[in-house]
Amino acid sequence: MLHILDNQNSIVNKYLAELRDVNVQKDSMRFRRNLERIGEITAYEISKVLNYAPRTVTTPLGEAVVQCISDKVVLATILRAGLPLHQGFLNYFDDSENAFISAYRSYLSESEFEIKVEYIATPSFEGKTLILVDPMLASGTSMVAAYEALCARAGRPAHTHMVSVLGCNEGVNYVLNHTDREEVDLWVATVDPVLNPHKYIVPGLGDAGDLCFGEKL
Repeated sequence: MLHILDNQNSIVNKYLAELRDVNVQKDSMRFRRNLERIGEITAYEISKVLNYAPRTVTTPLGEAVVQCISDKVVLATILRAGLPLHQGFLNYFDDSENAFISAYRSYLSESEFEIKVEYIATPSFEGKTLILVDPMLASGTSMVAAYEALCARAGRPAHTHMVSVLGCNEGVNYVLNHTDREEVDLWVATVDPVLNPHKYIVPGLGDAGDLCFGEKL
């Protein structure tokens, strides 16, 4: 199932505007914080579709029954741009387990590339809910490759939520067509129309990793 946050106007629009703005995004601390904020908002939205069970809590004056999340959550991030988004989710799912994976493009030509995975640190996914986050969903190949590599190492989760801040139609369709729609939900804050010949999202926002942490060699 596909969930697009800006189909309904909300404060997410402000953070998206600042992430895109070439003047505001020069402030790397604010850029990271805006990714974190969107992570927090998306975490709240995802929390509405998780499983809950009653829990009895002792108060100073008696007992209260509270519906609490019963899913065991694993929060997984594609390095490096995913780290601020991961932190936003961790602010809300603060008792989750965590997984990290590197997945990057190795270009064969200007428009052709393969995805390379060189690092995985993860707990088991068996019987758990996986939330896999990466800010940009361009071609969709990195997200799917990371998911498959994680599952090959940690087992298939009971359910998966894939999360991006900025997607495009090609990437969204790729993910939906290369995952089981009963097992995976895809969440994006907004969707842009196209990719350029170098497979970057247009109008997009640039390189999220570089804007977060500085340019790489």
